[in-house]
Amino acid sequence: MSEKLISHNPDLQKLRDKGYEVEVRSGYLLLRSVPYVNSRSEIAMGTLVTDVTLNNDQTQRPGDHQVWFAGECPCNADGSAISALGNRTATQTLCEGLEVHHRFSCKPSEGYPDYYVKMTRYVEILSNPARAIDPSVTACTYKPIVAFEEDSVFIYTDSASSRAGIAGLARKLAMDKVAIVGLGGTGSYVLDLVAKTHAREIHLFDGDEFLQHNAFRAPGAVSLETLRKKPSKVAHYAEIYSQMRRGIFPHEGYLDDVSVKQLVGFDFVFLCVDKPAVRKLVADFLHEHKIPFIDVGMELELIDDQQCLIGTCRVTLSTSEKSDHFPRHVSLKESGADDLYESNIQVADLNALNAAMAVIKWKKYCGFYQDCYKEHQSAYAINAHQLTRDETTETEPA
Repeated sequence: MSEKLISHNPDLQKLRDKGYEVEVRSGYLLLRSVPYVNSRSEIAMGTLVTDVTLNNDQTQRPGDHQVWFAGECPCNADGSAISALGNRTATQTLCEGLEVHHRFSCKPSEGYPDYYVKMTRYVEILSNPARAIDPSVTACTYKPIVAFEEDSVFIYTDSASSRAGIAGLARKLAMDKVAIVGLGGTGSYVLDLVAKTHAREIHLFDGDEFLQHNAFRAPGAVSLETLRKKPSKVAHYAEIYSQMRRGIFPHEGYLDDVSVKQLVGFDFVFLCVDKPAVRKLVADFLHEHKIPFIDVGMELELIDDQQCLIGTCRVTLSTSEKSDHFPRHVSLKESGADDLYESNIQVADLNALNAAMAVIKWKKYCGFYQDCYKEHQSAYAINAHQLTRDETTETEPA
């Protein structure tokens, strides 16, 4: 990924041609071996880092004027701090193997037109004091750089995480195998959100075809031509999300007593089905094999005299450490009651909300978000606009 990006972008290639040690990793541009002076008036070498704004793997005008720096606090030749850098000291890990120690802010009135201008400006500020001590030092070393090819699931660079400085944090979501059972309204939105994480494999389980009513409860827009083909749901979504990432595996067919064994070895499962019998079958199997999972559900009711809907969106987490609450909150038996959701009432907003609640809980489970109470049950009541938190395993914020 690094070599491809550099060779296809004139500003990055110009840095390389001038002899700078440049590398692109996880959406960050690194410029190594930058000479600077430390507080002891000694010449040292550091690394400048900036996030890269990309579109179709082409660099755009830099999104901001700031950079990170790996090294000691840069100083003037006499050991005093360089005021032009607006230095903010803060050690953090931007991505695997990339720790930085300072954040610099030097903003020209016209901004930076490209990454060559941005990076060489910071090199100049850092290197001038070092060159005052030793005129021979330079960041243009022409040193051969070993190509760094990212082991990434994405077809193009995850620049959203690098722009926010959370590329390392995003790796917490890099589970080996995640399953989504049920690609209806909520399950499809779960896929939309999980597909944008670093989960290495996402397996899709559903036996239904993608039909016209599904188009009104699914992310994005579906063409009439696609609907005429009546693809399976898993094939339809695998084709869409494989344009963005690798590791999407469709499994056509419904899970039963035999096929449920396909879930052995998964790190996490999203259970997005509306049939209690199927939910019980899969949940019992996951409990038996100590596989953590989240079950989602919606209950809707029509108020005849007001002609409006009321209901709830529910998210239930079950883990090997806590699963006793599951039958208390989840329907595992056929009720026989008339269910509006079964009639394909259009509730795409609730599907999206239910999916977002589930994925947020998963991200908390992974440590991406702070989880003070470690709740295993949440429900959102539509008419009361109330979100409840139950089955907690922490009584006080950590």
